[in-house]
Amino acid sequence: MSQVPIWFERKFEFSFPVDLLPNLCARLRGTPARLEEVLRGRPREVVIAKAQEKWSAQEHAGHLLDLEPLWLARVEDYAVPSVQLTVADLTNRKTHEANHNDRALSNILAEFRKCRDSLLQRVKEMDARFFAQPIPHPRLKAPMRLADHLYFVAEHDDHHLARIWNWLAALSNHSPRKVLTCNSHKIHWEHLVRT
Repeated sequence: MSQVPIWFERKFEFSFPVDLLPNLCARLRGTPARLEEVLRGRPREVVIAKAQEKWSAQEHAGHLLDLEPLWLARVEDYAVPSVQLTVADLTNRKTHEANHNDRALSNILAEFRKCRDSLLQRVKEMDARFFAQPIPHPRLKAPMRLADHLYFVAEHDDHHLARIWNWLAALSNHSPRKVLTCNSHKIHWEHLVRT
């Protein structure tokens, strides 16, 4: 299986019709269910397991939650309208400091679903004239319509779902003799593999 591309190296082309907005909203509405499907029922040791300084599956889920206020702020940028979309913290400081592995996974998933519902409710309330209005993205230096912003969010969701999926697959396929560090304890792979 190929590697998940590095997010900050991704290139985007926003040339699709605004008429695809309902499809994008359906995709965004489905992310909480897809996230729950890949994580629920797995042993806690698996979802919080880390390799080197990479995020655990649960931290990826927490990161999706952490970015919901940014996505909502950018939707509000179209209503104002702003001269530039709200700037993101490219260091992901919020996720690094959140200690998501110390939280209950069920709380992260429930909060993410609630925030995503709020985002989509706000989009539903938006006047249709905002959907095609371009505002520059601060990092990409490209004009983005509201539809493009939602596509960007959906792609970001899928990026982290792919990271979670690949990491969990690597855990389940790895040699039982391998050991990794999790919360300063050594855990043997055989205890991490879902049966």
